[in-house]
Amino acid sequence: MEESDYPIRINKYLARQRIATRVGADELVKAGKVRINGKRAVLGQMVQKSDKVEVIESKQSASRRSTYRYFAYHKPKGVVTHSPQGGEQDIVTVSKLKGVSPIGRLDKDSSGLIILTNDGRVTDRLLNPRHEHEKEYVIETTEHLRSSFKKKMEGGVNIGEGVTKPCTGRVTGDRSFRITLTEGKKHQIRRMVSALFNGVHSLKRVRIGNIKLERLASGAHRQIEGEELSTFLKQLDLA
Repeated sequence: MEESDYPIRINKYLARQRIATRVGADELVKAGKVRINGKRAVLGQMVQKSDKVEVIESKQSASRRSTYRYFAYHKPKGVVTHSPQGGEQDIVTVSKLKGVSPIGRLDKDSSGLIILTNDGRVTDRLLNPRHEHEKEYVIETTEHLRSSFKKKMEGGVNIGEGVTKPCTGRVTGDRSFRITLTEGKKHQIRRMVSALFNGVHSLKRVRIGNIKLERLASGAHRQIEGEELSTFLKQLDLA
């Protein structure tokens, strides 16, 4: 970490060191598993650059780390990512994958790639705005695309809470385009399209980092493993 990062809270420090999520780090501190300069750490304690931080890892924790699982899932339109209400179906129920949770969101009316895992470290690395990871989408619009659409989309669009970051796009038809983002504001693409005087007919996420949807059928899942997993974890600075 940089000199300017200090002092830093112990849970944030452990998260930056890829030891645990912030919540997991708090649990380690509560359990007395963390030492700062030889003394038991307390919740919220600040770490200085010169401090020596030690984590006492149990065999159980090491075993849990070796049993992390990662899945690519093709979320169908109509399925919600989290917190179903009023008869809605959520990813965990529909996919029937046990012991893993979806990372990030796709709104109910969108479809495409969602990663599910029991590795809590992935959440911050994939969703925190500090870490820019590519996510690619294919979109069909309700109206014909204007000639200036691509240029304005790539340059950044004012969606009400500021201008979106520059991105890359490719027009693939009169009413279709692909876009690659490195940020993920709520309903960002729909709001960008709306700001450019059009609407979204369909939206599908086809890639997160090096993980691709490809021919994975709607509602199906596959395990992420081998070289694909190694590359994914390296991109997140977790390997």
